[in-house]
Amino acid sequence: MTGPDPLPGGHNGPPSELDKLRRRVAALSAKRVEAEDKVDALLAALLALDDLLADTRRRAGALHEARSARETASAALALCDQIEGAHLMLRAEFARHDVDPMDAVGRAADPAEMRVVGTEPHPSLPGGTVLREKVTGFRRGSAVLRAAQVVVAVPGPAPEPVPVSVLDPVREPDPAPGPPSGPVRAQPRRTTRAQRQLLRKPSAGRARRSRRA
Repeated sequence: MTGPDPLPGGHNGPPSELDKLRRRVAALSAKRVEAEDKVDALLAALLALDDLLADTRRRAGALHEARSARETASAALALCDQIEGAHLMLRAEFARHDVDPMDAVGRAADPAEMRVVGTEPHPSLPGGTVLREKVTGFRRGSAVLRAAQVVVAVPGPAPEPVPVSVLDPVREPDPAPGPPSGPVRAQPRRTTRAQRQLLRKPSAGRARRSRRA
């Protein structure tokens, strides 16, 4: 019947402090190798994302160089597809490393995961309910990787929509019209009834008096 395997120290007694230190070093080395493998895998995935973003930049240049409305629309659609593809690729890589968005909208604001950066009245939702995220929060496993920045509801009537006229920029009054640059044709003045009486020919008055005589 064989006994237990000898310990690294070369004896069957309790491990020495040197043996404990060796085991700790070996465990830390294994964790370091595992962490480096994860970093290498993440960087390799980001290289593919870099290729996609480089192609997106090229498509953005094609949008600026478009010479017709049809070319502009085609380049804009291709650019939108590229941006969406890059975002989906990044989110998939996050999920592969156990990093997920919090999806805080509709939930009660949790100070451990969220930071309230604004409030907005809402007629039906309970106070403190997240209405929208200004900055998306992420978790890695159960730990908070980045807190979300959120706008929450407070009791009160919904804000009235802003009229379009308020959104329009303030228009400066039109400048007073200056002197015309070209020649102006003089318009004849209209004479009043009294002026017309004065301008009447004297012979016409004498003819009327002679008839009465």
